[in-house]
Amino acid sequence: MDLLVLDTIHGGKEIGNALIAAGHRVDMVDVYRGAGASDTLPLEGNSYDRVIVPVHLDPDHPILQQFRDTPQISHHEAVRWILGEEVPSLVIEVTGAQGKTTTAYAIAHILPGCGILHTSGGTYRYPEKEKLFRRSITPASLISVVKAARDNCDWLVAEESLGVTGAGDLAVITSDLDYRCAAGKKSALTIKMGSSAGAQRLLVAPGVNSSHADTVHTDKIVRTEGKRCDYNYNGIVGSFENPLFELAGYKTPLMIAVAAGCMLGFNPGSLRSFTALPGRMAVTTEHGHYVIDNANSGTTRETTIEASRYARSLSGEDNLVLVIGQEAHAVCEGLRPEEIVRTIKAVMPCRVVIVGEQYRNEYMASSLTGYPELNSITYAGNFSDGKSVALATPGEACVVLAVKSWR
Repeated sequence: MDLLVLDTIHGGKEIGNALIAAGHRVDMVDVYRGAGASDTLPLEGNSYDRVIVPVHLDPDHPILQQFRDTPQISHHEAVRWILGEEVPSLVIEVTGAQGKTTTAYAIAHILPGCGILHTSGGTYRYPEKEKLFRRSITPASLISVVKAARDNCDWLVAEESLGVTGAGDLAVITSDLDYRCAAGKKSALTIKMGSSAGAQRLLVAPGVNSSHADTVHTDKIVRTEGKRCDYNYNGIVGSFENPLFELAGYKTPLMIAVAAGCMLGFNPGSLRSFTALPGRMAVTTEHGHYVIDNANSGTTRETTIEASRYARSLSGEDNLVLVIGQEAHAVCEGLRPEEIVRTIKAVMPCRVVIVGEQYRNEYMASSLTGYPELNSITYAGNFSDGKSVALATPGEACVVLAVKSWR
């Protein structure tokens, strides 16, 4: 077949190379760096059997207009096509606007035998938890991840962005949160729900509406109260306790993992030993300070406020040092200056370390001037320096790390 693959930055190159290896003739175009009319010039006069398009591309992009009469499939659908039936015996795909990584880790915690866990933080072989490599969570990364999982592995749990390929036994949608993408012309949640149409079974978080015929709703299987979790599904019945259920950032992911375990035929009681992940409320003691690590790509105002409450409850200290901001170019959507100001005023720290030179401006300075609880504001260029400054604070103040960053 003659194929046109768009967006070489976000996985198109991997998809194109795999299709070439399968014997197809493929053209690949970078539609983001210098996207516009100039991209269409090398394609004038060409015809294709299919155009392979990332779901986040502006639907009015000139190349799409040029080939509007050519059948189009998404990157997710192309990866499903490429993988065919050559996948591990058990595949779980996890997508959603919030909680993907934690959910994926929690599901992997339940599964027996040898497997592969693929997340934004890295790709690991279980049960050793050996890090194999690090790839993005674009659907194209599944090509190399599945190849790794074919080598004597029983299962694969894969975190994916903006939908699933449908190659798995179970698709999971972790959140009902929505946002606009594709130049603001599409709903991300609608895209994710649409991608799940080809999945064998679909598990959704509480609050997610689905028309999929084989949808299971997490809260029909799982009930929680405080740190206790009860579950009942298809003969798998039990309960256990884990204090992480009392944290909003863990409650839903753990509930989803419990439900997934039940659906797959595994008792999820082993989650009683599941602990917080680095960058997601993990607790340590360093240099005499309690440290709550909430620095990850999904850090928000809400998770920072929750982390601050948690830090004070553990340490018994009202004084708190907040490290907040964004590492340059680390994530697509950073914390806006006004969000940082609102978060600081909600948390009421005794000291703030702001990470990111983009926040060293008149707005930040004037917005925080005269704030009575705040003794000092320090600026740092990166997450590591910001943490070091916070840990050097005299006394026993607890430290909350809330920097948007890839970890």
